[in-house]
Amino acid sequence: MGIINENFMLKNKTAKQLYYDYAENLPIIDYHCHLVPEMIANDHKFKDTYELFLGGDHYKWRQMRSNGIPEELITGNGDEFEKWTCFARTMPLLIGNPLYHWTALELKRYFDIDEPLTEKSAKTIWDKCNELLKRDDFSGKSLISKSNVEIICTTDDPADSLEHHIRLKNDGFSTKVLPTFRPDKAVEINKPTFMPYIEQIGVKTYAEFIKWLSEKIAFFHANGCRLSDHALEYVPFAAGDASAVFEKKINGGELTGEEINVFKTAVLKHCATEYTRLGWTMQLHIGALRNNNTNMFNKLGPDTGFDSINDLCIAEKLAEFMNYLELDDVLPKTILYTLNPKDNYVLGTMLGNFQKAPTAGKIQFGSGWWFNDNRDGMVAQMTALANLGILGRFVGMLTDSRSFVSYPRHEYFRRILCNLLGEWVEAGEYPDDRESLKKIVEGICYNNAKEYFNF
Repeated sequence: MGIINENFMLKNKTAKQLYYDYAENLPIIDYHCHLVPEMIANDHKFKDTYELFLGGDHYKWRQMRSNGIPEELITGNGDEFEKWTCFARTMPLLIGNPLYHWTALELKRYFDIDEPLTEKSAKTIWDKCNELLKRDDFSGKSLISKSNVEIICTTDDPADSLEHHIRLKNDGFSTKVLPTFRPDKAVEINKPTFMPYIEQIGVKTYAEFIKWLSEKIAFFHANGCRLSDHALEYVPFAAGDASAVFEKKINGGELTGEEINVFKTAVLKHCATEYTRLGWTMQLHIGALRNNNTNMFNKLGPDTGFDSINDLCIAEKLAEFMNYLELDDVLPKTILYTLNPKDNYVLGTMLGNFQKAPTAGKIQFGSGWWFNDNRDGMVAQMTALANLGILGRFVGMLTDSRSFVSYPRHEYFRRILCNLLGEWVEAGEYPDDRESLKKIVEGICYNNAKEYFNF
């Protein structure tokens, strides 16, 4: 018998009542994910269980490597059932790892499978899932609809045509699929990708570059975009002549660290000014140390499971950057995420420096992200926010996932949230006031995001 029962993660009476009365059936707003818009628009049919559960999922690949599985049977050309079996062999060892819970939830919610995934059960589960995947109601759109997803925000480069978002809107798909503006390639002037990107978009001067960004932001806005996202090792801050830095770069010059930060600061400020004008939310994902294994990066590329947590000091420059925007009244609604839990209290206190009416919770502390996307990480993030700010204004969970069956992560989060609130109520730290608790639970799980993002 599996572990996914009605009381999963709900360890007290109040938690169960809060979850089943207020959280369980709310729609999902997945305001940050990495689903491929083309796959949604094409109503993708999955070839087999490997593609659905393991295709593109570097969380799972990482643990398979840790279990000594050869790359040929993870991302290579090995037989896909063998790959699935290798994952199944890894699963029983993942006690305490959220992958164990996520996989159990995915099997239960989509395939009604209670049996734990092991090497012994791998074939039975493989066969059952494969048989169901042949059905029309297990296509990409169907899996999204089954998950009660109201809104999906994908992650999209400014140069994207958004053709698949436009198709989805015209097709009348019941779930809104909206783009998110992710201009990392345009910001990271120090990366090898910058010059090929500039050549691709065809700009010759800094003024043309800035004009291009503004036009792309307007184009995204016209197609439903209401969020941007920036992946930053650290938040830069330096004043200076960004045009001169751009010119030096395109003429083959070697940039100093200060010049790099001058350019990044100027581009981010320009974007933030546009976001503020349009009422967008800016997301800053801070603190990933990416592509650490050069051999594997050269073989597989980015986002394949070779990233980790950075340990830079982020507070001072983050404060300077946010203040720089606020001085000109161009600080947009902003969500701050940290990959390093040491910075939970840094971000939890940074929020209060820049809150501003009329938007309640204008500056948000983002949910436990990536390596913090687990019970301990979620509890730590919410506890820090509760200690330092207003948990009741939190915009809640997102999947940050490439998987069409990742939506039970919202259930996972909601159960953990209700359990945490239940603990506080039953410890006598908050009254058993169902009207107030209902507002908090429904707010964090759905209503706050709906209002905050102006969807």
